[in-house]
Amino acid sequence: MKPRHFLLIAPIFIAIAILNGLLTSASSDDQMRALTVDGAERTYALHIPKGFDSSKPAPLLIALHGRLGTGEGEEKLAHFHKVSDEHGFLVVYPDGLQRSWADGRGATPSDQKNVDDVKFISALIDNLSAKYKIDPARIYAAGMSNGGFMAGRLACDLSDRISAVAIVGASLPTEVAASCHPAKSVSVMIVQGTDDPLVPIEGGALRRDGKGGTVLSHDDSIRKWLALDQCATTPQKDAIPDSAGDGTSIRVETYAPCSGGSEVRSYVVVHGGHTWPGGQQYLPAALIGETTRNLNGSEVIWDFLAHHSR
Repeated sequence: MKPRHFLLIAPIFIAIAILNGLLTSASSDDQMRALTVDGAERTYALHIPKGFDSSKPAPLLIALHGRLGTGEGEEKLAHFHKVSDEHGFLVVYPDGLQRSWADGRGATPSDQKNVDDVKFISALIDNLSAKYKIDPARIYAAGMSNGGFMAGRLACDLSDRISAVAIVGASLPTEVAASCHPAKSVSVMIVQGTDDPLVPIEGGALRRDGKGGTVLSHDDSIRKWLALDQCATTPQKDAIPDSAGDGTSIRVETYAPCSGGSEVRSYVVVHGGHTWPGGQQYLPAALIGETTRNLNGSEVIWDFLAHHSR
């Protein structure tokens, strides 16, 4: 039995759900809020960085949780609020309905109920822009797993508002890739582990029964964005060695220049699992794979995003 099959049994998903429930203690600096979209109340946590100057236009990062997660759980996993305090951007952690996002795979409760999460994120940007001086040229999205797939969908369907995205533990859903025609170029960063048991780096059908939808491989997702962004196809190659001694290392490929000043970057975590680089090992490595300590994912993601604006 391949390792990924251990994650297909119900008790593991229950454990993840319980864990996400335990990780929903928001930072004391966060503000819990709600807005109504298509008749449904949508909730989110907003982190305002320390020393925030409301008179100046500020970047906004939309951080998207994984399936069975919450916005507050994503905060605990990625710790973007710490990066926010250091670099002065707003970060919002929205909640998907039934702990899911309609990411285009047709596999989640939100997808199956035809929830328009692209509309929700657009409305969320409007809502925050009415309250704060959000810089429209510096709006970004990042997500893990189901949230990573959703970030990719936003790059396709909300490119007129989002300048760059970071996708972790995910790739492009096959159906989203087939219909992806962004109105503007979007910079894209994709991080995947070679030993991810939930979203295999080689792509294909997710879950043994195929009900998780089908996704492109990591390499095909990168190639798709190279074509969409009209990038140079010869990358700059870098390597991050295993200085932490955890058995992981990282291969980095950067593709530029691309149209509109955009960029595509690939991070392949060798022996990495379905995890956030530098984040919490939220379940044992025997179940989800290793969390690399050779990369601070949130810092690297912000550095990538912050270099791309319109």
